[in-house]
Amino acid sequence: MLDLKPIVHAILREYVLPQHGTHGVAHWARVLENGVRLAEVTGANIEVVQLFAVLHDSQRVTEETDPSHGIRGASFAAELLGKLFDLNDDDFDLLFVACVGHMDNPTDDDPTVQTCWDANRLDLGRVGARIDQSWLGATTLENPTIMRFADERASSHVVPELIRQDWAIETAGWMEMVGVEIGRKAR
Repeated sequence: MLDLKPIVHAILREYVLPQHGTHGVAHWARVLENGVRLAEVTGANIEVVQLFAVLHDSQRVTEETDPSHGIRGASFAAELLGKLFDLNDDDFDLLFVACVGHMDNPTDDDPTVQTCWDANRLDLGRVGARIDQSWLGATTLENPTIMRFADERASSHVVPELIRQDWAIETAGWMEMVGVEIGRKAR
């Protein structure tokens, strides 16, 4: 498993949206947890999945429609490559494709790219959206327990403990703004 803390902190130094926002830190952490669970059954490259979780929305400039954020996230990943993480060319290509296409492409034949996309899509409950199952990979659809786990956490705005424990981000102030306790459901 990668040490994502320096990567997350590099992102946050430039992140223009609120850390507690819809596409912010809690979302990244839930996508990470979803991706790790899915990778166990899909056989996805776990390092690519981990990096996707924190990078895919890292360059958003608005919580609303932002059609270029995927390519900006992929380009930012390229800037960090060799500095804060290492991937071989093939694995970096998967990360790049996953970041660029996560909003526009329904499915991908590569299990790592699809796992990235599914991990993100399983967090749509945070905005009250239903998942279009035609945009999920077959292996994800075959695992309703993972789908339920992810949807319940997203819908309840659970804030994973790893934000404080692994990433050393103090969340108390911004969590009060959205009425959520660390590791707990919204009130």
